[in-house]
Amino acid sequence: MADYRTFLSIGLTIVVLGAIFASSDAALKKKKTPAKPTATTAPAVKCTLGKPAPKGAVKLVGDTMDTWKVQGRNADTGKWQVVGDVCLDPKSDRKLATKAGKGIIDNGGRTKNLLSKEEFGDIEAHVEFMVSKGSNSGVYFQGRYEIQILDSWGVKKPKHGDCGGIYQRWGKNPSGKPGYEGVPPRVNASKKPGEWQTFDIVFRAARFDKNGKKTENAKFVKVVHNGIVVHENRPVTGPTRASTFNDEKPLGPLMLQGDHGPVAYRNIWIAKRKL
Repeated sequence: MADYRTFLSIGLTIVVLGAIFASSDAALKKKKTPAKPTATTAPAVKCTLGKPAPKGAVKLVGDTMDTWKVQGRNADTGKWQVVGDVCLDPKSDRKLATKAGKGIIDNGGRTKNLLSKEEFGDIEAHVEFMVSKGSNSGVYFQGRYEIQILDSWGVKKPKHGDCGGIYQRWGKNPSGKPGYEGVPPRVNASKKPGEWQTFDIVFRAARFDKNGKKTENAKFVKVVHNGIVVHENRPVTGPTRASTFNDEKPLGPLMLQGDHGPVAYRNIWIAKRKL
């Protein structure tokens, strides 16, 4: 009789322990199942803040404004200034506050568009930027083709005018609408206003024959926003809206839009490539 009770007790213990382990295993498996990414919960990837420039790259942000100009004026850079730190203004999240120093350029709230003195063709570019709440800027490759910068934090269905979008062209076209060919980012990878963000972009310039006739459109080979791919192999048939130039050339400057609201940039470098 004692042996029967012992075996019964052992059997019940095994059943209970088995149920506990099964329940724990199911819970662990459930926890390991990743959530599907949405427009505001993009998958986590390696951050590229502070990404070092490769050997031979052109560094556009440093101790002075010497690498920049505004259209037609080599010495004038408007209200753009070199600073050492930037953050949201404690008195208003629609402004940026700065501290003296080096390594960052800030537009003072709103000023002229900034052009690099050097011109580029095929490139790999790294750009770090910060905007205040509701602010707007843009990076124009060759001063013609814009990747949009906007406070798009929380936008569930991004459009071409949201951060990371290829901005639309403007003017007469077969669609009959003034704005056309804008491309939204695949996903909204935006961070909160007041946080540093990154673009890592491979751009291929338009091609021309010996007579200057365009034979191939310019192309954004890859656009990565905060470590997330938002465009691949996207051609642009011509300059986007508010570009510095309306024509197309083999070379052109990098343009930073400064007339739409508070924005700061740092660690901008350009590596020339043959694509």
